[in-house]
Amino acid sequence: MIQEIYIIDDDESSILVFRELFKNDPEYKFISVTSDKIDIALKNIPSIIIVNEDAIEVNVLELCKRIRRDEDNSITPIIVVSSNSIKEHRIEILKESVEYYIKKPVNEQYLYFTIKNLSRLIAINRRISPLTGLPGNVQIHAELKKRIANNEEFSVLYLDLDNFKAYNDIYGFLKGDEIIKFTAETIIKCVHSNMPENSFVGHIGGDDFIAIVPTLHCEEICESIIANFDYQVTKFFTQEDIENGYIEVANRKGIIEQFQLTSISIGVVVADNGRFSNMLEIGEVGAQVKHLAKSVIGSSYSIDRRK
Repeated sequence: MIQEIYIIDDDESSILVFRELFKNDPEYKFISVTSDKIDIALKNIPSIIIVNEDAIEVNVLELCKRIRRDEDNSITPIIVVSSNSIKEHRIEILKESVEYYIKKPVNEQYLYFTIKNLSRLIAINRRISPLTGLPGNVQIHAELKKRIANNEEFSVLYLDLDNFKAYNDIYGFLKGDEIIKFTAETIIKCVHSNMPENSFVGHIGGDDFIAIVPTLHCEEICESIIANFDYQVTKFFTQEDIENGYIEVANRKGIIEQFQLTSISIGVVVADNGRFSNMLEIGEVGAQVKHLAKSVIGSSYSIDRRK
């Protein structure tokens, strides 16, 4: 996954240094913006923001406060690089929840590994699903906001499992966790093989997943997910249940009910340019179209293309 790191300076003197420093690390992308265009950086929700204090014409404290006040960047790490060696100045900056204050002259190796290690911690901490290792709701919301703000055209796939509770009741939560991990792996494989660039897969929670892809045509991705899921999901069932085609579960009244084997439903929202103004609108349509997909027995997908 590409790590976008924004360098804030007004003479763009730093960008070449960072690009040279990370020339053998293609997963890092450095972008320079001037302090009066900080909104560009904030809108794109970078992995890290680096402020070259010596090269900006605004107050560095006010700049850091502005970054921290931005809802979408409240957890974006900030590094301030400066020649100001006054202890009180450093402390005032760190009080604004700035992660690092690096004094000039800068040791290049120190700077390099500071950024690398900080990026690693970000990647770990933002994966709030310990089960699947996928980004959780904070990153999902940020990803949707970013694409809407940039007027991108994309599609959102809302995915969840059918009859998953019944499976847990019979096979137990540990087996249920195995199906969740298998589902995550299937979605990742199918999305990335069809859309290797600029695609995103997240874990909303439980058996709910989301995928965001830079295309308005998702039929092939949906069909690939369903084909791979249905082909392999039977390994989580006993031979008897596979032959029956259903599992039997006693409800709260003790009455035995039959449930189809676990399947996957996909509701797709096509977000063509200008259709949605915020992610809540996407979520509302997503709930409707996923409900339509779940009304079909077995694995299925439904696509909402309303204008």
